[in-house]
Amino acid sequence: MKSQKIINDPVYGFITIPSELIFTIIDHPYFQRLRRIRQLGLTDFVYPGALHTRFHHAIGAMHLMSITLDNLRIKGTEISDQEYEAALIAILLHDIGHGPFSHALESSLLKGIPHEALSLMTIELLNEQLGGQLALALRIFKNQYDRKFLNQLVSSQLDIDRLDYLQRDCFFTGVSEGTIGADRIIKMMAVKDGQLVIEEKGIYSIENFLSARRLMYWQVYLHKTTVSAEKMLINLIQRAKNLAQAGMIFTVTEEFEFFLKNDFELKDFRNDRRILESFLSLDDFDIWGAIKLWKSHEDYVLRNISQMFLTRNLFKINLVNEPFSSAELEEMKVKTLKKLQIPAIDIDYFFCSGKVSNYGYLATDRINILTKKGKVMDVALAADLPNIKVMSKIVEKHYICKAKNLILTK
Repeated sequence: MKSQKIINDPVYGFITIPSELIFTIIDHPYFQRLRRIRQLGLTDFVYPGALHTRFHHAIGAMHLMSITLDNLRIKGTEISDQEYEAALIAILLHDIGHGPFSHALESSLLKGIPHEALSLMTIELLNEQLGGQLALALRIFKNQYDRKFLNQLVSSQLDIDRLDYLQRDCFFTGVSEGTIGADRIIKMMAVKDGQLVIEEKGIYSIENFLSARRLMYWQVYLHKTTVSAEKMLINLIQRAKNLAQAGMIFTVTEEFEFFLKNDFELKDFRNDRRILESFLSLDDFDIWGAIKLWKSHEDYVLRNISQMFLTRNLFKINLVNEPFSSAELEEMKVKTLKKLQIPAIDIDYFFCSGKVSNYGYLATDRINILTKKGKVMDVALAADLPNIKVMSKIVEKHYICKAKNLILTK
């Protein structure tokens, strides 16, 4: 590189960009777009400091990957310079396929198209544009490389992605209870028979990591106010799509209008490169710009939900442990209709129900502990850690969301 490139990160301090290829990727418009997508979507309605972006997270994850690979090298694991760079690229690009507001719009703007599949297609596209220089990173990302521990560092229950986002989200939300000992966890990582393992003396750090992740889901990622705001956004986008496909013309960005007017499946992205390229031009600004325009729209659904967003007048939400009965849901719908004085056909835009689920440890994707005797065992089976067994249980909570009031006149 002509000169050393560094980024000053609020969590880790100065981060060095280690190669010209990685700098080229970071400088690419597809990656720069991540500056305009918030890591935690609408969570700033609860925690005002949660304004960090997926750009922050990707750079931080790359930094932690470099520390991890250096540590593994010190412990005797041979990692070539090509593997080192490819692993950094794989983690740097692991979230490149996220769209505006991330998970919330995967079920409305793009129905049933996971960001992981879009990330893969974007990496493949970048690989073409960069003359095949990402081929090894692609194999690692797709778990097609014979050194499986490299993929485990990119995608597993104890991957670098989680180590960064937990630390970063704690930092920006101020939820200190979710703090993890990432430095110690990284120091305790090793490779045994080609698989990623944690040395036995790091087992309590793993227990803390799993507990912290579970807590962060209830307190941050699945906070009831965030759930309410996301349901409002989903309903808003669904209304806009219905109107756009019925012929209504919107003053929105070209890319946003393209996805409002069309319902695409994953195969469409594979068959038509233009769809993916349009998607890679979308960011949070497209949505917020539309919301500001829609606050005075003639359609009362768009107008009301947009005004609610801009004034933080969110849907009232009840989150309970037991599911609501059909009779209870119907009764609450009738009361909401009566209060809002809206046509029954539109009730689903202002009243919704569902469930959220959380788990600390998924036993089907093991975290392996390397005992002092050289035996590899599942962390859930390790001595005196009953909490991990408890955290393997999936916990569900049920909710209803409803609008509190409406402005029916323009």
